Order: sequence, then structure tokens, then C-alpha cells
Amino acid sequence: MSSATSTDPFQPLKADDPAVVGGYRLAAVLGAGGMGKVYLSYTPGGRPLALKVIRAEFSEDPEFRRRFQQEVRSAQRVQGLYTAPVIDSDTEGAQPWLATAYVPGPSLAHAVARHGGLPLRSVLLLTVGVAEALGVIHGAGIVHRDLKPANVLLAADGPRVIDFGIARAADTTALTGTGVSVGTPAFMAPEQAAAGTVTPATDVFALGQIAAYAAIGAPAFGEGPSHAVLYRIVHEDPDLSRLPDELRPLVSRCLSRDPADRPALADIIAMCHEISPEPLRQGEDWLPQAVAGSITERLRMPAPAPAPPPPPSAAPTPTEFAPANAPTPPPGSPHHTPSGYAVAAAPTQTGPGTPGGPGAPAAPPLAPGVPGTPGTVPPGHWPQHTHPQGYPTPPPQRQSGFAQPGFQQPGFQQPGWGRPDFQPAGPRPKRTGLIVGASVFAALIVLGLIGKLVPDDSDRTGKGDRATSSSDGGSSGSGSGDKARQKPVDPRPVSYKGIDVTANYALKLADHPPRPVEDEDSGVSYGKGDFYFYRDDLFGDERVGSANGKLVVLKNSQKGSLEVCRQETRFTEKIELEQLTSGSQICVLSKTGHIGVVTYRGKSGPNDPSRYITIDVTVWRNAEEAQES
Repeated sequence: MSSATSTDPFQPLKADDPAVVGGYRLAAVLGAGGMGKVYLSYTPGGRPLALKVIRAEFSEDPEFRRRFQQEVRSAQRVQGLYTAPVIDSDTEGAQPWLATAYVPGPSLAHAVARHGGLPLRSVLLLTVGVAEALGVIHGAGIVHRDLKPANVLLAADGPRVIDFGIARAADTTALTGTGVSVGTPAFMAPEQAAAGTVTPATDVFALGQIAAYAAIGAPAFGEGPSHAVLYRIVHEDPDLSRLPDELRPLVSRCLSRDPADRPALADIIAMCHEISPEPLRQGEDWLPQAVAGSITERLRMPAPAPAPPPPPSAAPTPTEFAPANAPTPPPGSPHHTPSGYAVAAAPTQTGPGTPGGPGAPAAPPLAPGVPGTPGTVPPGHWPQHTHPQGYPTPPPQRQSGFAQPGFQQPGFQQPGWGRPDFQPAGPRPKRTGLIVGASVFAALIVLGLIGKLVPDDSDRTGKGDRATSSSDGGSSGSGSGDKARQKPVDPRPVSYKGIDVTANYALKLADHPPRPVEDEDSGVSYGKGDFYFYRDDLFGDERVGSANGKLVVLKNSQKGSLEVCRQETRFTEKIELEQLTSGSQICVLSKTGHIGVVTYRGKSGPNDPSRYITIDVTVWRNAEEAQES
């Protein structure tokens, strides 16, 4: 997620921005990106937070949620000096969010855009700090995948790497899984741009790009349209002519096209120390004065808007409240309690002699803001909707005129009520005979109805058993009272247009929408993919196929439909791409019971840096019985 592009690092909240997320009251907008929006908030103790709210489009994707939960758990293990630690999160809410420590400093992208490239010492300290951060991130089993200048913040005591691992959560969602890998094109590695392959060496390539960008003030592979930049990354060498001579060997090794030729992180740190004419020590003077001024700007943080006052309530009446009834929070109150914030529980007893009970002296009121005072809340948070201790809480509302035990209606006096020797009247005798008679009558009616519904033996022999009729292919009886067997209703088709399937990716018809996913286990079997696109880079062979079903190439005279696909028997599992032309249709019959029609629209051009085909897909889900694998 990128930082704000305006000169003011804190943008005011707009009408469509929430006021509270997960119990944290928002103060300002820090930035926005492809995955969501970043807000400034505070912990109950007043420490600033960067709270990232994921876009609703990602939130609706179950695969994203699963991966996001995994990445958040992994990110919580990252506790490096050059990373922003995860403070709190909610991965299961309507819109997932993640809160990290706020770093009062500009991003590298923002600093270079305003002030140009950094001096050699700043670049070396930046490189060793990011390398150390990557070492901690990789040690937690995470590959950053989207290391770029916007994700490197320049704090007073060194750089901070943010958003590590979050890009992987979106890598196979419907929004990013249509043939395009997650990552910023200008800072992607060749293997990531060409095939989506991501390893720790991918982050090393991005680190080399970061160092070059900080020194030159521009990307090493130039700028322009994404496909042009990706082509240069995959097929051409970077332009390092403006790079200082001292940095060229280090950056050149990091930008090696072969991941195996890139240096280890420890070697990068050692090379930076060798290059530096003086010992490298992080301190407050590691940045130029102009860039350090941006840190001061970000220390003047706005406070969140005050919470709205609670609505005035009428004075309680004796029948309005009763002990031991839990309060109901008002609509719209936050359900999430920020970490470390304890909510006081309401008392369960209010007897004589207990605080707040009958006959107890009233406690003196506390001053506003003193802990324990009703309504006192930490700065930036909603008030906790609990009643003060010792104060009775409201019961569920009773219906007007309905007498409950222990309550009297106005004007009503039960005979003998209030006398010491009074005993309540016992229960009335039950009318057992009437109940038994009614039960027998009801049972006779039920048995009569069952007799009407169950067919007798003549019906079985005359009309035929449903299973026998179905297996023998015979028709049902022709008696006037016979009902024709209802035919199962076919599922409705769902269509998806313009899906780009990258080479060696597969999709499943069950997904909504079907999203191409790279098979992580094998480049040949494609796991359980219902439809895949395979390309052999060595020999140039290209084909489509199914690892979980059967395919049928329809004739030009046929139009793809559920009925046509059910009737076809010319099955195959692989189809050479050269057999297809734009508009060719393929029936896909998945073993899981789904049936689809794939319409081939064409493939990528010869100068395109990635290889993919474009298809339309129409799916009838659960159209057939699933087969056992």
C-alpha cells in the first residue's frame, strides 16, 4: 500500500471513510493502494497505529481470506528492528484489517520524488537495513513479493519494511489471478514477471532495484507502460550508467537474471561495509537534512475526532430495570475490543449491604476522566457500553398488562397478599381425561392421512416402482391417478468473460469466479485443475487440457450448451492449441459434477513478455453426479 501522494501526509477522512474500525477511532488517511486504504489511529495508551483496511472486493473472496489469515499469523512472528510490527488484526470481519506500528517517516518513493536521489552513505545504510529486515522476514517463512520504494519507510533511526507477505494473500484471488502476478512491474524479478515464480531470491532482485532507485532517483529498468517495463526486465539489462561506481558491482549482482547468481543477504551487508569509506552506523544523521524534515512533518499527528456523546436517557422507573439483565449495546457499536483494553463487567448481585444495593449509601460522583468514572474512555476509542457498577441494568421489555411473578399491576390486589401467614394458592388440578381424549382423536386423524398417502400393493404392481422403472427404461403406469415423475431442474449457467490463463496455470469450475492458479506441486499434473494451459518453453509446445475431467472440442456447427455437452462422447484430456481458432468452443466435464463451455479467444502476441491465452467460460455447477476420485 502506498503512502499519500499529497504534501500533507495526513489527509482528512471523507464521507465514505469509516469513523471506527475494530474499536479504533480513525484520525486521518495515510494512503491508499490496490489492496485497500491506510488510516492513522491510536492504541488505548495513545501510541499511533497504521491501520490497513482491505478492499471489499478482496474481502468477498474466500481464498483471499484464507491466505490473509495465514500471512497475518506469519507476520506476527516478525519482530525485526527494521520492520513495523503487527499490533492487532481482524481477519474474519466484514472487511479484514491489519494494524501495525505507525512509522513517522516518508516512503522512499515520496522522498525521491520530492528531493531526488540519496547520497552514497544514505544508500548503503538503506541497503543494509532493508537486507536485515528481509533476513527476519525470510526467517519467518515469508517472501515479501512486493518490495518497492512505497513499501520502504525512512524513519529517523533507519529504514522500515512494511506490507511483507500481504501480496501473497491476493496472488490467487479473482482480482489478481487472471494471468498477472502480484507485484509492482518496475520492481519485479524476471522469474516473477515471466512465470510467477517467487523465492527469497526474488526479494534480493527487488533489493538491488531499491538500491539503484535510491541512488539514481529512477527505476533501473526505466519507466513507461507495465508490459514494456516487464519486457525489459525479462529480456534486457538494466541501465546503471548513472549509478555511482562504488555501487555498481553490488547492484549488478543483485539484478542477475538467474536467481542462483544473486548474493545472499549476509553477503550484501558485508559488501556494503566494504564499500563504505567509514563504519556504517544507523543514527539520526543517516538521511539528508531535507528528507529528515519530512519526518518532523509526520510527528505532528492529528487527534481523532471526539466520540459522539451518548443519547440522553429518561429517569428509570421501578419496572424499567431489574438486576442481572445484561445491557444491550446500541446499533452500530464496535464489536471488537482493542488488544489490551479490559471491559468492566456489570455486578451480578445488588443485595442489602452491597455497594449499590438497597439501603447502601450513594457513592460520591467521580470527576470526569478519572478511572472508574462512567463514560471514561481512552483517547480515540468508543465508550464501552456497560452500566456503572452497582447500577441496575434493564431487563427485556415486558408486554403491557402482562403480570409477571413478583410484580403488581396498578389497582390489582390479590386476596391475602401481604399477610404473614399468606400462602400462594396451589396449582389447579389438571383435566387429564380431556387431554387424553383430545390426543387419541388427533392420533386417529394423523393415521387416516398417512393411509391416504401410502400406496397399496395394487399401486406398486400397477404403476411400477420408481427405481425399477428408471433402471428398466419402462414408462410409468397410465392410470388416471398416476402422477408423472418430475424431471430434475437443470442449474442456471454463470458466465465469465475475458479470463487470461497464464502458461502452466489451471482453474477450477467450482470457483466463483474461476481464477487461474499456478500448480505448486507439479508442472505436469496441475493438481485438480479442471482446465489448464500448458506451454513447453524449450520446444514451444502449447496445449490445453484437464487433470480432473474430460474435454470435447465442439464442431463449428455446434453451439456450446449443457445439453450438447451431455450428449457428446468424443472425449479427450489434451488438445493442441494449434487445433483451436478464435471462437472455438470446448466442453469441460469435471469429475466433481460441474460442466463448462470454454470459448477460446486467442493468445498473447510474440512480443508480449508473458505467455497466456484468453478464454470465456460458462459454468453449470453440480449439473451431474460427482465421480469418486
